[in-house]
Amino acid sequence: PITRTSGTGTASIVIEPVTRAQIQRVAPSAACFVRPNVSSWKEYRARKNDRDTYWNRLTKRTRMTVFLPHDVAPQEIRDCLHEEIAQALGPVNDLYRLSQSVFNDDNFHTVLTGYDMLILRTYYEGTLRTGMSEFQVAERLPDILLRLNPAGGRQGIAPPVPPRKAWVSTVNDATALSAPKARRRAAADRSVALAQQAGLTDIRLGLSFYLKGRVSLTHDPDKALAAFLTAGRIYQNRPDTAIHEAHVALQIAAFQLAAGRSDVAIALVDAHLDVVREAEHAALLSLLLMVKAEAFELQGRPGDAARIQRDALAWARYGFGDEKKIRKRAEEILAISPRSRDGGAA
Repeated sequence: PITRTSGTGTASIVIEPVTRAQIQRVAPSAACFVRPNVSSWKEYRARKNDRDTYWNRLTKRTRMTVFLPHDVAPQEIRDCLHEEIAQALGPVNDLYRLSQSVFNDDNFHTVLTGYDMLILRTYYEGTLRTGMSEFQVAERLPDILLRLNPAGGRQGIAPPVPPRKAWVSTVNDATALSAPKARRRAAADRSVALAQQAGLTDIRLGLSFYLKGRVSLTHDPDKALAAFLTAGRIYQNRPDTAIHEAHVALQIAAFQLAAGRSDVAIALVDAHLDVVREAEHAALLSLLLMVKAEAFELQGRPGDAARIQRDALAWARYGFGDEKKIRKRAEEILAISPRSRDGGAA
């Protein structure tokens, strides 16, 4: 049972908004985070190096505080609330091998999934208690999951491949926005190599190729497109990676738009709109619609383009928040369009 309290002194979970700059000073790669055994930003700062506030030393939770930025887009605030409150309640760590979960640092999912809700329900199932051994929990899980998710099962599920610390390190380097671009590109290449050497064929390999594509876009577009196409093939072969495939589709649709293949770009966008709406990813939805609107312009359909662009801007205000960021995204899409290169843009 979860209820609101009148003050932080009695709360088991505290949500404290701070600025993005404050968060980045202590956790440069995090949009938001949760820490145990503190009840305020002031207390966290005073105990930042206290090992009792580290989640990986947590054996019993009594107090958890979520720190999230208040000066960001509405979607980012909502995403932080979903993930960090869920982690305050349940598993605090992330696993890159989870395909349908916000408990994954790849950030493809932004709101709690059915899988995540099942994990939380399992976590609070009455026969489990703090202090049980891993064996004791594992012994009870089949019966618990049979009750909570009777349609589930283990047929066809491969045993998890243990995480590779070196691979995780390269992913972190490739996604570090403050790092030099050359270092990020080298890290993405290394990530692909390590994933292949480890025999990974799951979403971790897809993520490596996706990151390779992202960091290569401005430096080597051909290399980027090849990486995106490979990531797309990996995601297409799985029933649980529709939102991952949609992220890749945005990139490939942009390449098709740049090549003047407006019909292909529109078809790619349309094939993924329902998935993105269901995932409640406003930022991604707005970008897909911006590509579609520009493709309509190329086809000489200004009325349809204006209608789609209005929808794109409405979603962008939730997904990106700041008008400057929205204009920048719109300008980036216009810049790759043949209309812009031919001098036909307004």
